Amino acid sequence: MRKGLFSVLTIIISGALLLSACSSPASTPAAESGKTEAGATTSEQTTTPAAGSITSLVKATDLAKLPENAKKRTDTIIVGLTDPSGAFTPYFLQSGYDGNVTSVLFSSLVKVDEKGLPIPGLAEKWDISEDQLTYTYHLRKDLKFSDGSPLTAEDVAFTWTILHDKAYDGQYDILSTNVKGGKAYKEGKATSIEGIKVIDPLTISVTVEKVNATALQVLGSDVLSKAYYGKDYKFGQLDYIKNLHSTPLGNGPYKLDKFIPGQEVRFVANENYYAGKPETEHFIYKTTEGDAFQFIETGEQDYGSFSATTDNIDRLQKLGFLNLEPYTASNYGYLQFNMEHEALKDKRVRQALTYGLDRQTIYVDSNQGAATIANIPTQQSSWSYTEEGINPYKYDPEKAKQLLDEAGWKEGTDGIREKDGKKLSVHFIGSKKKGTDIFIAVAKENYAAIGVQLEAEQFADFNAQIAKFESGDYDLVSFSTSILGDPSDGVLSFVDGEVKGYDNPKVKELYAKGLATTDIEERKAIYKELYQVINEDAPYIFTSYSKLILAYNGRIENIKINPSQGISASLPEWTLK
Repeated sequence: MRKGLFSVLTIIISGALLLSACSSPASTPAAESGKTEAGATTSEQTTTPAAGSITSLVKATDLAKLPENAKKRTDTIIVGLTDPSGAFTPYFLQSGYDGNVTSVLFSSLVKVDEKGLPIPGLAEKWDISEDQLTYTYHLRKDLKFSDGSPLTAEDVAFTWTILHDKAYDGQYDILSTNVKGGKAYKEGKATSIEGIKVIDPLTISVTVEKVNATALQVLGSDVLSKAYYGKDYKFGQLDYIKNLHSTPLGNGPYKLDKFIPGQEVRFVANENYYAGKPETEHFIYKTTEGDAFQFIETGEQDYGSFSATTDNIDRLQKLGFLNLEPYTASNYGYLQFNMEHEALKDKRVRQALTYGLDRQTIYVDSNQGAATIANIPTQQSSWSYTEEGINPYKYDPEKAKQLLDEAGWKEGTDGIREKDGKKLSVHFIGSKKKGTDIFIAVAKENYAAIGVQLEAEQFADFNAQIAKFESGDYDLVSFSTSILGDPSDGVLSFVDGEVKGYDNPKVKELYAKGLATTDIEERKAIYKELYQVINEDAPYIFTSYSKLILAYNGRIENIKINPSQGISASLPEWTLK
């Protein structure tokens, strides 16, 4: 994710769903800890699938098996969520899980579809000037906050203004859009932001200083009530908002009813929601820790998500009362090279280490098929995704040996390659988990076969791994991205110095070009070329996209999972038949 830019996340952690949240920046890697997220929906599978094989929606086979407590619920749907902190004000979240809550409480000016393309939200339409520097948002008529007060262009202007305040220290980087006069306001050199113009209660325009393809969506995010969140606002003083975190005033499909830390977050339908009051009166995030499968099996929870292993699929199918749906993660895993180290400066060595690693065995076969191999820095659901001109780097030890020979690394008496008196050794760091254990076991064998020694170091604490990473004491490190939105999110690390020792002017040129136009077809062509360049350079060994299985109560209808918005996009339409 672009530094500081909020993304809509859909991470599943042991069946607890992270739907919409503040992400870690793209230039800050995420732990590769089995965390994955809900992806695109698929067509319905009408025939009974073979055990452990699901390629499309499979409906519940026997709702009579549904546990009694789930049968008795007539106006409430329960979904699992890792415990949020209670900071329920957009832009001021203290954890990603707080974002799950705010995604239910607030709506944005602009939403995104399954491909990540903008669609109307609170704004029914928008205009972009011919020079692509001025955005005019046209709000829907009669918009209201959940207390019935009107939502107007003044509220949008207020939201943009406080995000430019010098006291704002959240992760939302509105400055990246370069709103005209925004920097001057932040520095206290102006009392208002020159580029923001309230035209009338339903119309607001904003002018940026240079073309930015992400501006429409960055500026088109959640809207805060000026009357509620701004009544005590003074430039340079935003601490008062902390006192409002637990009593949010939103404009989304639901209102906060009650937050019981460690147990649940309760919501009630918002009768003032612009798209109409939600079909189901009550919604609950169950935040109690425990076995996600048990919560689904006993009916305590209506919805969960699981790694798409054969064992999980078989176990879920046998329950009979669940709809099952496959989807693929909207992030990617990767192994990052430290190219400040001499051996790894040579592209041929990096390519050899990619060819010489059996990714199929490590990431797909060992996980019972619950993953697919990744080769470019974007998610498969993105409109920018392509395989054209992309080297799949299929496991090929002989090709790896050839490249190492060309790079001058010759096999020593002990089988390990040497050059200029130094052995070819790779120091790997990663998290302490089963997947890393499998990687180390297979990679040691793979690399020994091509004359490379692998030394591995594992960390139980992610912060310790990050500290080691930041010290530069590694050759190869295992991470995954946060959930990706715009294609620029997935490639930022290759231009901002995050990938140590990597500096390709062509990548920087294409990255800038990709942001300098709002034309999707132009951007597709630019990102296609950019992906090809990165794929050839091999600054990462791209690993995999996680495959998941969504399991939910067969009584629930109208569930549609948006890779960029998770369940929040269709939640207002969910019904219990």
